[in-house]
Amino acid sequence: MNFAFTPEQEMLRDSVRSFLGDKAPSTRVRDLMETETGYDPELWAEMASMGLPAMHIPEAYGGAGFNSFELGIVLEETGRALTPSPLFGSVVLAANLLLIAGSEEQKAAHLPGIAAGDTTATVAIAEQSGEWDVAGITATAVPDGDEVVLNGVKSFVVDGHTAHTVFVAAKDPGGMLGFYAVDGHASGVVRRRLETMDMTRKQAEISLSDVRVAATSRLAAGDGATLSRLYDRAVTGLAFEQVGGAQMCMEMSVAYAKDRMQFGRPIGSFQAIKHKCADMLVVIESAKSAAYHAGWAADNDAEEFRVAAPLAKAYCSDAYFNVAGDTIQVHGGIGFTWEHDAHLYFKRAKSSQLMFGDSAEWRAVLAERLSI
Repeated sequence: MNFAFTPEQEMLRDSVRSFLGDKAPSTRVRDLMETETGYDPELWAEMASMGLPAMHIPEAYGGAGFNSFELGIVLEETGRALTPSPLFGSVVLAANLLLIAGSEEQKAAHLPGIAAGDTTATVAIAEQSGEWDVAGITATAVPDGDEVVLNGVKSFVVDGHTAHTVFVAAKDPGGMLGFYAVDGHASGVVRRRLETMDMTRKQAEISLSDVRVAATSRLAAGDGATLSRLYDRAVTGLAFEQVGGAQMCMEMSVAYAKDRMQFGRPIGSFQAIKHKCADMLVVIESAKSAAYHAGWAADNDAEEFRVAAPLAKAYCSDAYFNVAGDTIQVHGGIGFTWEHDAHLYFKRAKSSQLMFGDSAEWRAVLAERLSI
């Protein structure tokens, strides 16, 4: 494996960073996080015109046909900028689920719209218990002729209040898990945006009361193994985001340490601050290695990916959280204020740390897969 970026990948990174710096600076992020939808449709349309939602979707379904690593570069930049958009729900969750479990007909029906940015989608898994595993899923899917009747309450659904299509995880009477494509505006679907700590990534509660969908809406290979494969893809994308956010935190800290004067000298010249910034660099470089390894393995080595994905989630989650906390410490009193961006990154770091299960849970997954 080679983690050196190609000139084309560096161009991709530069173009996305430049675009987000121009179109979605922190002032714009703050404006959007106060809105009900949480994102700007015009900004999303511009991101789609750049091909960002199409990045790793195969060309046969209207995508650009790049691999997971290129998508990871984009996610690293959106994580760096805290960009509010449907990218994670639509592409990292829904598109990956379709690529893993969808039939050819289902891929052809959903992926072109996602790739074009015309359709936003997400996956609803966790429920009010907050558990992300199969055992925590109690939503039911009862066959009724050519239809399936869905009942249950889903929570912590990324962009669930705005997504056009929601792939709902539910169990049939035999206890088999399946994923069902549900129109977000269908009869019996009630969506409520949740008040969460991280206002830059909206989440929702979705109630399903006798929601009827076609039996063919069930993804062909829906089961517990599918959920595990989806999580590996999702946490790898999340790790790239976490690396981007941590990198931005360090850059803010170093810049402040150089500019802030105390006792006639920059605070970065004091050992406590200097060492804290150096420790950030060490942690972030290790996190990059973990995330990039998982991104490489996702496309090149299925067995290695099963180890690399939980390792990346566990390490990058703690790395981002710790770096974000240290950023507040470096900034001192101003780092605790609403006006400074440090708290936005700290909240995203904590939210991401808990998404799909906390670091301890993913260390347990890693240990199990290594037969420890």
